[in-house]
Amino acid sequence: MLIESRPALDPELGALVTAQQREIREIDGGMNTTVFVPDDDAAYIVAVVDYRAVACAAWQATEPGVVELKRMYVRPAFRGRGIARQMIVAIEEEALAADRPVIRLETGSYLPAAIALYQSSGYHQIPAYGPYVGNPYSVCFEKRLAALVQ
Repeated sequence: MLIESRPALDPELGALVTAQQREIREIDGGMNTTVFVPDDDAAYIVAVVDYRAVACAAWQATEPGVVELKRMYVRPAFRGRGIARQMIVAIEEEALAADRPVIRLETGSYLPAAIALYQSSGYHQIPAYGPYVGNPYSVCFEKRLAALVQ
């Protein structure tokens, strides 16, 4: 497996995010109405297996020292292989390299596997922040990476 950076308008990245959005709508019954708009302020990565992009994630600076992990997705046929965990580590490494040791993220309460993944990766639940305040389906997490570089 190879993890590599991709530009926001990369077609394989777009296909992964489209699949993510479709899957979320199927799971949540249409509660999530977010439409993906490529954001050049975000740094995107994809996991490539046998020359095929099978997973994606992104991080975006939100305030000094803080990034938000976004767009985390692994195609169903590739789940259970540790790819998501490796993507999280890659995002954490990029955030640290950018001198941003705090990572926040939001996921849906209807995604128990995602919640378990983040908790088992050292993220702890925090109150909703920013655009997620007031969303009854949002579950927010944070991890402080400063201890990793000491």
